[in-house]
Amino acid sequence: MRAACAIRGRATGTREIDALNPRHLVDRIDAILLTGGSAYGSRAADGVMRWLKERGRGLPVGSAGIVPIVPTAVIFDFDLAPGARRTAGRRRTTPIARAIAASGEGDVAEGSVGAGTGATVGKALGPRAAMKGGVGSWAASGGDIVVGVLVVLNAVGNILDGSGRSSRGARGADGSLVDALAHFARGAPHSAQQGGAQYDARRGCDHATLDRTGLEALAHAAGDALARRIVPYGTLFDGDVVFA
Repeated sequence: MRAACAIRGRATGTREIDALNPRHLVDRIDAILLTGGSAYGSRAADGVMRWLKERGRGLPVGSAGIVPIVPTAVIFDFDLAPGARRTAGRRRTTPIARAIAASGEGDVAEGSVGAGTGATVGKALGPRAAMKGGVGSWAASGGDIVVGVLVVLNAVGNILDGSGRSSRGARGADGSLVDALAHFARGAPHSAQQGGAQYDARRGCDHATLDRTGLEALAHAAGDALARRIVPYGTLFDGDVVFA
């Protein structure tokens, strides 16, 4: 399939993203992977590549056979709170074949599942003041075009509802939501400055016929839409990546 991406965050965790550049030699990819576990999580792409190779899917490379192309984005979902158990690189993983089989059955699982299991939002006041993020999906149609979106939300900023009010985000000592943008505007430090970073990965898809330049423009448009719902968006500690 053709695909492209837009990178908005400055703390991304990715693999094979170069292959999505419209000027790259590889003009098609075989899968897109969104996963948790930071850089450790990118190892899951090895399992996806094996699964694809077993089914004859990949870039033909002559007598060497095929190489499945799997652009990957990870989220940083470790618990950085004081006293938290060290989990980097130690998490148990679901067998790739089982996960791929489950992904094609029925409705898309949402919430604290898959790549979104450890996702949180609203980290302005630190990990203990954040709220759960996770996986979400939506679809809309216009004429004969249907656009679907799958989001793994793990943002530093707060999440706004349709009226522009924070619906999820950083919580103060009394449990009320704190204005994250105002917090940073005052020069207040972010917990990630103590050695952490947060990543956000999103994927949009549609069934219109677009070349890779058009898909790249679509990915940027999706990033603009996300900036209306995540405040602040694309911070130094976010790794916002949009695939289209």
